[in-house]
Amino acid sequence: MYMGSLLDLLLAALLLATAIGETRGDALVTGTVFCDQCRDGERSLFDYPLSGVKVTVVCGGSNGPAMMWKEDTTNWFGSYAMKFEGSPDLSGCYAKVSNSGQDAPTDCGASAGPPQSLTLMFKLFNMELYTVDPLLSQPAQPMFFCPTSAKPVPPPPPLVVNPPPPSPPSVRFPPMPPVPSLEASACPSRSWVMPQYRCYWKVVGPDTRVAVAFGLIAARKYGTEMTLWDGLQGRGQLYRTLLREATTALLNSYNSIRFTYDTLSVILHMNWALMGSPQQALQTALRFKRANSGFGRVPCDFTPCKY
Repeated sequence: MYMGSLLDLLLAALLLATAIGETRGDALVTGTVFCDQCRDGERSLFDYPLSGVKVTVVCGGSNGPAMMWKEDTTNWFGSYAMKFEGSPDLSGCYAKVSNSGQDAPTDCGASAGPPQSLTLMFKLFNMELYTVDPLLSQPAQPMFFCPTSAKPVPPPPPLVVNPPPPSPPSVRFPPMPPVPSLEASACPSRSWVMPQYRCYWKVVGPDTRVAVAFGLIAARKYGTEMTLWDGLQGRGQLYRTLLREATTALLNSYNSIRFTYDTLSVILHMNWALMGSPQQALQTALRFKRANSGFGRVPCDFTPCKY
C-alpha cells in the first residue's frame, strides 16, 4: 500500500471519529446567469454563461421590507451558490441579478432580466437544495447578429430583378469540447499523472487553474495559482485529499459520459463540500474516491497515447 494512501485512510478514520456529531441543517441555493445578447428575455443559441455578476437572494418584501437576503458572485461558468445556515424556509424567496449599469463587469450588464423564484429540489437530513431558473443580464442594445422582427417591405418595381440579399454576418463561437467516450470508464488519480496518458486531458489541461475549473469558492480555499496538476498531488490533509479526488472525478466526467458524476455534478458537490463542515468534505472526498475507483466493477479504459 502506498504511504500516501495509508495517510489518507488514517486521516479519514480520525476525522470520521471526531467530526460526527449533531447534524446542523443548511440550505443551498444554486443557479446560473446568462448574457441575453438579443434582449428577447429567453435562453437562446446566442446566450452564454456570465461570470463576475452579483446575484442576490431576497425573502419577503412583497408587502413590506425584505426579511432575509444574501449575495454571491458568479464563477467562470456563470454559476453561483449561497449557503443559508439552519435550514430556513426559502419557499417565498427569489433571486435576481443585483449589479447592472455602471457596476456590471461586462457590456452585458446594462439591465437585468426578471427575478426568479426558488424551487426546492430535495430535503434530506435537515439539508435542503434549492435551484433557480436561469437569470438574465442584458446589453443596452441587441447584438448585431440577432434576428430582427419582420417589417413590411414594399414590392419591387415590375420587371426589376432584385440583387441577392447580403450574406448574414459570420459569428464565431468557441470550439465545442471533445465528445466524451460512450464506454464506461473510471480512472484513479495515479493514472491521470502518468505521462503515457497525457492525451486524455482533453477539455482542461494540467496547467488549468483550480479557480477556473471549480470557481470562486475553490479560489478562496486553494488560492488562484494552484493548478489541477498540483491538485492531483494532494495527500495527508483533508482538503488537499478532497481536491485530488474532485479533480480526478472532473477529469473522469470529461472522459466518459457514463462516469458516475457528470461535470456539473462534480463542480456542485465540490463547492457544497467546501462550504460545509469537515464531515461533509470528508464524505464527499470518499464518494469521489469510490467513483474514481469504478466501485471495483468499472475499468479504466486508458491505453498509452500515440504521439
